[in-house]
Amino acid sequence: NTGTEADVSISVYGERGDTGSRQLLRSQKSKKFLKGHTDIFAVEAVHLGCLYKIVIGHNGLGSGNGWFLDKVVIKDPVTDLDYAFLCHRWLDQGQDDGKIARELPVTDASTFPGRQELELKREKTWAAEKWKFQKGITLQFYNRLTHGFICLYPDGRVDALGDKKNKYGKVFSIWMHA
Repeated sequence: NTGTEADVSISVYGERGDTGSRQLLRSQKSKKFLKGHTDIFAVEAVHLGCLYKIVIGHNGLGSGNGWFLDKVVIKDPVTDLDYAFLCHRWLDQGQDDGKIARELPVTDASTFPGRQELELKREKTWAAEKWKFQKGITLQFYNRLTHGFICLYPDGRVDALGDKKNKYGKVFSIWMHA
């Protein structure tokens, strides 16, 4: 349920102006905006120079209109440059922050090598790990120095004495040989 049947449009902004809102109608694939697919569209426009942002969104119409957009790459046929715009968010009134349009700055690999990719990885990691910090969860950490467990309890208490006989604590050793 990460694709959309809604009408998707894009505005591309460069140093010489913008395209205005353009609906993405004809993909090179018969069905567009499906989960796990890459769609390719041709957008005719005057040369905008160096691109710095896009605004992409949908009209919110149709069943299953929510859409998870990973990224947009624009290939400039004049300069043969690729411009990447990372999103990795929902465009859905019922998910994330409820927005169905996003303004995305260009990812400039020469100025910010991998910074946005790292930020997306951080967000993905937090999304996967945030359950550990919900109400009622006790966190345990193994202290290799004391060979005991440090517990962070839901009520804010911390047991840092290093209970070596914690019945819930398990320690696994993993050895790898290459």
